[in-house]
Amino acid sequence: MDHFDVLVVGGGINGAGIARDLAGRGWRVLLAEASDLAAHTSSSSTKLIHGGLRYLEYYEFSLVRKALQERELLLKSAPHIMWPLRFVMPHDRAMRPAWMIRIGLFLYDHLARREWLPGSAGLRLRDSPFGAPLKPEFERGFEYSDGWVDDARLVLLNALDAHAKGAEILTHCTVTEAQRETAEQGGGWRVRLQMAHGERRVQARALVNAAGPWAETFLRQVARPAAGEPLATKSLRLVKGSHIVVRRRFDHDHAYIFQNPDRRIIFAIPYEGEFTLIGTTDVELPDAAIAGFAKAEIEAQEVAYLCEQASRYFKTPVRPDEVLWSYAGVRPLLDDASGDASAVTRDYLLETHGDGAPLLSVWGGKITTFRKLAEDAADLIGEMLGEERPAWTAPAPLPGGDLSDWIGAAQRPDQDFERFVLALQTRHRYLPAQLARRLARAYGSRVGLLLGGARTLADLGEEVAPGLFEAELRYLREHEWARDAEAVLWRRSKLGLHYSESERAAVAAWLQQAAGRKENAALGGAAFGDRSGGSLL
Repeated sequence: MDHFDVLVVGGGINGAGIARDLAGRGWRVLLAEASDLAAHTSSSSTKLIHGGLRYLEYYEFSLVRKALQERELLLKSAPHIMWPLRFVMPHDRAMRPAWMIRIGLFLYDHLARREWLPGSAGLRLRDSPFGAPLKPEFERGFEYSDGWVDDARLVLLNALDAHAKGAEILTHCTVTEAQRETAEQGGGWRVRLQMAHGERRVQARALVNAAGPWAETFLRQVARPAAGEPLATKSLRLVKGSHIVVRRRFDHDHAYIFQNPDRRIIFAIPYEGEFTLIGTTDVELPDAAIAGFAKAEIEAQEVAYLCEQASRYFKTPVRPDEVLWSYAGVRPLLDDASGDASAVTRDYLLETHGDGAPLLSVWGGKITTFRKLAEDAADLIGEMLGEERPAWTAPAPLPGGDLSDWIGAAQRPDQDFERFVLALQTRHRYLPAQLARRLARAYGSRVGLLLGGARTLADLGEEVAPGLFEAELRYLREHEWARDAEAVLWRRSKLGLHYSESERAAVAAWLQQAAGRKENAALGGAAFGDRSGGSLL
């Protein structure tokens, strides 16, 4: 039986971040994920690194400040998958008054130190390119800074760093039983894992419950206390957030934040070059909605809501029949007795459970604060194990984020990335400009592992789908735990959005052939199917 210091349950952003932090402090870590990395909530966000401007209305000053403190730090750590983004808020006189918005933006600019992101400003939309796509009644507005992130790849980079620092990462591995031992039995956890090829049993000194929407279920149904010791659990509110993708609605590089009559907000964000991402909704779900790791699905009324609210602002209405793709994720929010789902806190709570072998549960959280959450969790685990070890992640780049071998000393993350793209094109002149930029975005300085000694496009193997060569597919299988087309096309990349059905099928066929019929069946892999929890409409 293998022995670990800590077993982390859940391969979303919190689980991967905690595994990375713990492994970097020298503990022996196992991460177990029942599906694929970022298969659920962590690949279904609005994909923003932001303080959460609207949370100021709910007096969540501590949460906003914590998120703003993390914002520039994260942008520096991985400039290939995170970059700054300016937001335009058209002023609607029927919504919040201008003075209230100015106060909110002033707080947003000053709650935490900004080193290089520009502050907020007023806008005259009538003669501005940012006003051109909007209805003429929106004459003025405001702009401010936040950031964008490829959420699924952020999870992956944390898992890669954890693995590089000694952690074992198991995907498609379900924890079916976790038994807390008494002191006489050893005082740890005996854990049963179910994988495609059979069962595995391990022991761990400490257990981290980072199961996201399933955290409460894990405590009630899987984690077993020592004799006579009940396990208490908090309650989660499961709130579904859905997004739609349409053809590009504007030509500039800013995003929009729209205020709705229900006092919620939605975003309209440039997406994948050719598209606009619009979201999100807040729909409360019953626990049964996620039974058996079911994927969340967008509903027709959510599509209608997003189209209706976006159409209040855009000159050209957004119609449901224009939606090309949609996705939905379930946010596991800590129940704080708020009546409105949109008002439930997005802050996190780390809870320890009783005496005996350490058990830590992660409740709530948002993608922007994942690093701080992981650091706090690792500190707590160290206290419980009696082996406190120093934090290390604040200044550390994520895999692919250190571009110094390509461009020299770092300057500003957004400028550093453009310098890196130029260096990549110079070093590999055979790469078409569009392909070079996509590979730079996805892999950063790790792109050399993919390209190897290639001197021509032919050296990358067959072009399985437009711009996707065998060398990249092999890299994804061998280095990034990608087992099937769903993982490749909708999480490791968003190429599925750009491909036709036949091109997606070609990728699935290549992966099946590479894995071998027998191995593919044993692993439970499948051809292109549920499209990463989203749907092509």
